[in-house]
Amino acid sequence: MTALVPAYREADSLPQVLDALQTQTRPADRIIVTLDPHQDSGRTEELERIAQEAGAEVWHSVGNRHKKAGNLNGALDRLLPDMADDDSILIQDADTYLDPHFIEVTTRKLGQGYGAVGGNFRGRSGGRLCGVFQRNEFARYARDTARKNGKVLCLTGTACLFKAGALKGVLAARESGLLPPADGVYDTKALTEDNELTLALKHLGFRIVAPARATMSTEVMETWRALAKQRLRWKRGALENLIGYGVTRYTAEGWVRQVVAFLGVSVSTVYVGSVLWFLASGSGLRIAPFWIAFTAFYAIERAITAKSRGWRVSVASMLVIPEWFYDLFLQGVHLRALVDTALQRERNW
Repeated sequence: MTALVPAYREADSLPQVLDALQTQTRPADRIIVTLDPHQDSGRTEELERIAQEAGAEVWHSVGNRHKKAGNLNGALDRLLPDMADDDSILIQDADTYLDPHFIEVTTRKLGQGYGAVGGNFRGRSGGRLCGVFQRNEFARYARDTARKNGKVLCLTGTACLFKAGALKGVLAARESGLLPPADGVYDTKALTEDNELTLALKHLGFRIVAPARATMSTEVMETWRALAKQRLRWKRGALENLIGYGVTRYTAEGWVRQVVAFLGVSVSTVYVGSVLWFLASGSGLRIAPFWIAFTAFYAIERAITAKSRGWRVSVASMLVIPEWFYDLFLQGVHLRALVDTALQRERNW
């Protein structure tokens, strides 16, 4: 099993990343840190020093103009020809700390016939209120995934273990035209290359899963501006991936979620507009019993789904208004993604 860690500017987190890899209950047989030369030499030298001191191999990407996806494609082009189909490759971000059982749990799943195994991530500290909402969101996502026995629409790019044969299959299918063309395993044209690769694996018949015990922690966006930029890329990228693959048995759930998300944006827009109109007109608000009951239900749901983060966070979630604000924020970003896609505006990583 080979661990592949593409690094760019993560000098602060890389030592902990490599330590977490080396203290796994089932350690990787080989750890490779791949560096992108398109940054200042001082930063590259620092990352190289950190990796070498931790005992990892260091590779430098050559001729890469496509950021993380291009970096990974170059490394996989070197790795895959010499690997057996049953070998495995762990690809993880350089700001993600794996929990001790991650490789053991995911390796076991590969042995059960899965082509790729992802995990569930927690948000680390930081970001103030913006970070709190993200950590709550990640906790709810992990709870939902566990209740669905690891079924996920997308394998998270934070860390995922792939069977080498599955990645070889994707590469061969791209070359033969069975899958959308790309420069390598990862589609460098996609805003969300991990989501696109997930769809590619599904369309080739490979099974994927994200078991509850495959856990890790990752950084949260520190500001609302950074969060909006990240989620705009995620949401627009997911939509463009669906458009690229069309309507199939493997994209149907994704299309349904897009419709539901659009309806949610529409309902929220009408509701907020109605509240503002009543306030502006001086008519006042008359809260019907239905809405009181609905709000109570929402408060209880927020508390239950965030309980893994402790009782204080769970109780705070029942305030409703802050959580509602965060939902509206994400819905606004989703609406922007729909508009940008429809108008074919310039795409930005």
